[in-house]
Amino acid sequence: MNPYVLMILLSSLGLGTTLTFASSHWLLAWMGLEINTLAIVPLMAQHHHPRAVEATTKYFLTQATAAAMILFASTTNAWITGEWDMNNMSSPLASTMVMTALALKIGLAPMHFWMPEVLQGLDLLTGLILSTWQKLAPLALIIQTSQAIDPYLLTALGLMSTLIGGWGGLNQTQLRKILAYSSIAHMGWMIIVLQYAPQLTLLALGTYIFMTSAAFLTLKSSSITKINTLAMTWSNSPILTTTTALVLLSLGGLPPLTGFMPKWLILQELAKQGLPLTATIMALAALLSLYFYLRLCYAMTLTISPNTTNSITPWRIQTTQTSLPLTISTTIALGLLPVTPAILMLAT
Repeated sequence: MNPYVLMILLSSLGLGTTLTFASSHWLLAWMGLEINTLAIVPLMAQHHHPRAVEATTKYFLTQATAAAMILFASTTNAWITGEWDMNNMSSPLASTMVMTALALKIGLAPMHFWMPEVLQGLDLLTGLILSTWQKLAPLALIIQTSQAIDPYLLTALGLMSTLIGGWGGLNQTQLRKILAYSSIAHMGWMIIVLQYAPQLTLLALGTYIFMTSAAFLTLKSSSITKINTLAMTWSNSPILTTTTALVLLSLGGLPPLTGFMPKWLILQELAKQGLPLTATIMALAALLSLYFYLRLCYAMTLTISPNTTNSITPWRIQTTQTSLPLTISTTIALGLLPVTPAILMLAT
């Protein structure tokens, strides 16, 4: 892609998200979301592969549907209350519609069906943008309007997302689909605690972004998209294989890695709020996700050649890609647990 065009598209992505962050008016927020969607569509379709075009079409249709629902809900709210202000969502109908539309935008269950299919059709870097940056604007709107949304709806969405995110990834062999289900599960963790401690939602979002970035950048540097290719990486880059296994375990939420921190704090908050059953279901759902991360780790570190594989063996070649983003995201994804008290102090 032409670098000037790429610069315009990436600037538009930034502009759309910033516009949504800064707005307290529904029309302005909707405009930011639309700019965001229209900026990523050419990035998704840039390879002109039928799968990429199909994924782009699916993404565009779901995002357009969600945007239309947001516009309809905000118009309904303006009609009932007489103003477009985001903080005045006094109509239960409008707030439920907005939440449903934003859940569709970020891929919360049961509106998650587009997410694995779309991510599977994209290259890894565009998939990274879709899994991280594209979540920011809708999540900002969810956080802003969370007090007007029915708590039972938020709890149901959170529980369903963690369960389906764990369940759906169990039988996948494509790494992008596994990461899509991982994203759905993590979004569930963020939504479940939103009504009690929004700062923990932001903390979970931050750690999720760094862990997912580390996972995607690792796969990009080794050009891996399937589990059976993953089994050959140890011979290609032993150190990268070790850190990748740790990043996957961090995504699963194992101590002493960064991924344990948000899960631990969220379960603690749920227990404090007198919701032991919800906390138990969330902890059990985390085990489902952990199983498929362990499966990837097993394929990566414990299966060695000679084994029957249909993929071409990767040889050790010098990569021309910059390794700084991968190094930074991997370090953060592995080593932040000891500074949890400092992070909590900054967050509260």
